[in-house]
Order: sequence, then structure tokens, then C-alpha cells
Amino acid sequence: MKRKQTIAQVRWDLALRYRLIETVAWWEGRLTTVHLTQSFGISRQQASKDINTYITEHAPKNLTYDRQIKGYVPSKQFKPLFIDDSASAYLHLLYQNNARAPHVEGLALAYAHTKVLEVPDRSIKAEILRPLLKACREHLRLDIDYVSLNSPDPEGRTIAPHTLVYTGMRWHVRAYCEKNREYRDFVLSRLRGVPELMDGETENGISDDSQWNSEVNVIIKPDERLTSAQKAIIEGDFGMVDGRLQIPCRQALVKYVLQRYQIDPKNMDPKPEAQQIVIENLKELKPWLYD
Repeated sequence: MKRKQTIAQVRWDLALRYRLIETVAWWEGRLTTVHLTQSFGISRQQASKDINTYITEHAPKNLTYDRQIKGYVPSKQFKPLFIDDSASAYLHLLYQNNARAPHVEGLALAYAHTKVLEVPDRSIKAEILRPLLKACREHLRLDIDYVSLNSPDPEGRTIAPHTLVYTGMRWHVRAYCEKNREYRDFVLSRLRGVPELMDGETENGISDDSQWNSEVNVIIKPDERLTSAQKAIIEGDFGMVDGRLQIPCRQALVKYVLQRYQIDPKNMDPKPEAQQIVIENLKELKPWLYD
């Protein structure tokens, strides 16, 4: 008799397929083998086997086959095992399909009814990214040429990078800067030439980056100038609890969280209906904001 696997024992490739099964079934309301064949490039027979294995070994009460629509539908007892039941998993899947649509055949999802606002592609050359990744992995130092708004001409820097960060608009690398003797953010699109790997491991690794390793809560609340009814709407929009939204954040990333929520403490919109949200604990966060 075959022993039943726990969720943790499922192979990663099967876990990806099971995640797709649950995401599509729960949010689209209809799952077919086409969803799996188009997404993973597998045969219809393999897709059918994956769905049956998911049902028999993990979730016998989650899906039922509807002959009229020729697909699986979520049962009333549906309880996801490989995803949470928030909309984020499905919306993320829509975004991924939208991004790859020009290159490969997408899933048969409802993204014909969605529109993703894409930011301009800030292309990063492979010859720049490769040494950065190697330096992060192997704790190496890099010799780079970098431009900034304060120094428009390329300036040589020696850095020890530890983490690549995507802020939602652009990529940067968190690194120790030997010139400034502190950890800083370097925007990848501002690197010039090809970074040169240097011999020997750095003595300034991720463990010494205190702002990276320390967390703080960014607390958002409705603009006080709004009426009670308006505040209630904003609280619903952002999923606030007791009129506040707490966002755990690395100290080094505080300014990027504010950018994502389009909050500029120095330039508040004169119209509260436009401003909508403000930072409740701004004084606490000031050490990690721009001067």
C-alpha cells in the first residue's frame, strides 16, 4: 500500500502544479487539464494524472468533476492546502501571465478582463548582473563605476554587496561602500561599465548591516482631514484594523515602503481626498528616510 505524502514531502515541481490547481479552481471556478498543459508544457495525460493525484493523495473533498462544463469545480468543503485563499495568489498569477504573454502562450485565465500597468523596463545587462550575483553569493568585493544625481560623472567605488532588492519600480543592490564606510543602496541602472570582482572575501557582510537586520513597523492611517465615513472607506481599501495598518519592514527599506504607498511626508496633497493616507509614526521613521 502506497504511503500518503505530507505537504512538506511533495516534490517542488508537483507542488507548483498543485498550487496552480488550487488557484485556478478557487478563483476561476473551473479547472481543466489545459491549465496545466499550457503552463507546464506537459501532456494532457500527465495533467489528468496530476489532478487525480492531487485529489486522491491530498484533497479528496476539494474538487468535483462537472460533466456539463467539462471541468473540475471547487466543492463547498474546498480548503486550500498549497495556497492561502487570499486574492493575492490569483492576482500574482495574472500578473505573471501578463508579463510573459508576448513570449509564450499564456494560461486560459480571465486576464482578458484585466490590465496591468507596466513600469518602463530598466534593462540591466547580464555582464553587470552576473558579477553582482556572484559577489552576493560568495561574499566578495566589487570595483564599480557609479553615477548619482550628486556625481553625474562615473565615480569609482569599492562595494561589498549582499542583497538585490526590487522596490516595485527599479532594482538596487544593498552593499557596504568602502568610500563612505557604511551600507548603502546602489541603483543597478546607474552602474557604468562592468563590475570587476576582487580577490578575497569581504569583512563587511550582511551580518554587520544593522539597518538591514533590524525591523520597524510602518504604521499607516487615514488622513485626519477626512470625514468619519471617508475614513471608513479608506480603512476598508487597505484592510486596516482599528483604523491602522501596520507594515513590518526592514529599517533599510522604510523609504521604499512609503514610495509604494505614494506617501511623501514633505509634500502632502492639500486635498485630503487625494492624500487619503498618512504615516502615523513618522517621527519614529525619520532616521531611515531621505534627508
